[in-house]
Amino acid sequence: MDGRAVAPAAGTVLNALATGTGSAFAIDLETTATVELTEDGEVVGEVAGQPEADTTLVERCAAMTISEYAARAGLDAGTVGARVHTESEVPMAAGLKSSSAAANATVLATLDALAVADAVERIDACRLGVRAARDAGVTATGAFDDASASMLGGVTVTDNTADALLAREEVDWNALVYTPPEQAYSADADVSACERVAPMADLVEELALDGRYGEAMTVNGFAFCGALEFSTDPMIDALPDVTGVSLSGTGPSYVAVGERDALETVRERWAERDGTTRLLRTRTDGTRRI
Repeated sequence: MDGRAVAPAAGTVLNALATGTGSAFAIDLETTATVELTEDGEVVGEVAGQPEADTTLVERCAAMTISEYAARAGLDAGTVGARVHTESEVPMAAGLKSSSAAANATVLATLDALAVADAVERIDACRLGVRAARDAGVTATGAFDDASASMLGGVTVTDNTADALLAREEVDWNALVYTPPEQAYSADADVSACERVAPMADLVEELALDGRYGEAMTVNGFAFCGALEFSTDPMIDALPDVTGVSLSGTGPSYVAVGERDALETVRERWAERDGTTRLLRTRTDGTRRI
């Protein structure tokens, strides 16, 4: 029995490190997971092209999914194992929610392999992946905002302290992503510094819940560039041409949304910097079986 699923990456509207409330939107970069069930009770993961990669997260996702849903499939969870293979377009430790995409793809692929995917609500599958991410220690907040955007598609606003979905909207945006060559792991972020910008995060939350996502992103970007000691120069390069621009997650990537022509202009500016630029679309379909 095997299953496959693909999950999109995401960009940030509101970083949840300040208050526990976050917001993110799905973008067209994908992670694919293939899960083959075995009878040896062992769960083993591998990442395509990265033999030394840490596979703890995807292994925990598969193991927790088997533990919770094997009985529903008529199987003994104690004897079911899995081989998990992932391949990804999403750069790791870049602020583009690679962990959330990997978790979502693995959970849904495991549910597919168990032949119970149709019986499980997507938001419940998302919460399972979030629990696995916390257990694996790859996230400071649980990243329910990032995970929900990747799982459901569109833009979501969430209370990460309660894994509660506050709002979701399907959006059709052009998105420009700039990723510098360095990496930044979210689990290493200075949470105390982020908490000091909580008043600004409260304002971002109000803007996001009012549907003013571009303004919300930009306020978030300036606040968290300051808290996390990233340059605001890429944001200045993008303004006032774009609808919104922000540091994505805990960096180092920046993401802007707006009209395609405006983003093409910004892309030329960002391309002068070291790193990679990508002109993408938002995604509304979320994580899906393939």
